[in-house]
Amino acid sequence: MGRLLSGRLKMAASGRLAMRMLSGCGWVRGSDPAVLSRLRDEAVVRPGFLSQAEEDTLTRELEPQLRRRRYDGRLAMRMLSGCGWVRGSDPAVLSRLRDEAVVRPGFLSQAEEDTLTRELEPQLRRRRYEYDHWDAAIHGFRETEKSRWSDASQAILHRVQEAAFGPDESLLSLVHVLDLEPQGYIKPHVDSVKFCGSTIAGLSLLSPSVMKLVHTQEPEQWLELLLEPGSLYILRGSARYDFSHEILRDEESFFGERHVPRGRRISVICRSLPEGMGSGRPGKPPPAS
Repeated sequence: MGRLLSGRLKMAASGRLAMRMLSGCGWVRGSDPAVLSRLRDEAVVRPGFLSQAEEDTLTRELEPQLRRRRYDGRLAMRMLSGCGWVRGSDPAVLSRLRDEAVVRPGFLSQAEEDTLTRELEPQLRRRRYEYDHWDAAIHGFRETEKSRWSDASQAILHRVQEAAFGPDESLLSLVHVLDLEPQGYIKPHVDSVKFCGSTIAGLSLLSPSVMKLVHTQEPEQWLELLLEPGSLYILRGSARYDFSHEILRDEESFFGERHVPRGRRISVICRSLPEGMGSGRPGKPPPAS
């Protein structure tokens, strides 16, 4: 009997036998018999629906395509999409800022994200990560400003302009590129009106993150923005002027109750011209977003 049980346990590497050993207690549990009875035909588990051969067939067919993709957090973030990309302290805040704090998941394809990353890496690698910033807003970062882009990247930035900025809005000529190390973060801040106009738009590359907005006068009002790689965020109007924004450090990086693990994050940030500025070059770079 002992040898038989030992042999069965060795066979349990796929999990099938281990699950069959639990079948005596069923495949669905509930808070009470009434719930189980009411949902008997609406929450259904079909154990053993696939034979081992069928499972192996599906796995073999999927593996080559999955191996060609990077494990970069996109799938994990899509699994959270049922709870949306923006959370708020209350429905009134969500409604009021619906068009002023916007997340566009999947704005970039994987190929477009790779194009931007390849173009930025050589310039970023020449810089060391820093741990203080001129306005104390960022920790664990390196940054640069860029005005010349390849044709492919310029086409992406043109799409950002069309998606985020009005036809009468002019943009700063320098695009801000911010590279946060995995332990890096951006502290709560409001971009100075001296260096930035009414709209901020940023592309997120490499790592998912959570951006938190908090009203500067009424801190009980807040938003959380889930930014997966390839997403575009847009802050305008009240979300830009009346709320601070920050990128949460890894130990605080939660979207609701879900931890969003932080890795290295590159953001490509476009800003509208400050009011009354005739040139696209402010005297000093604005705080990072």
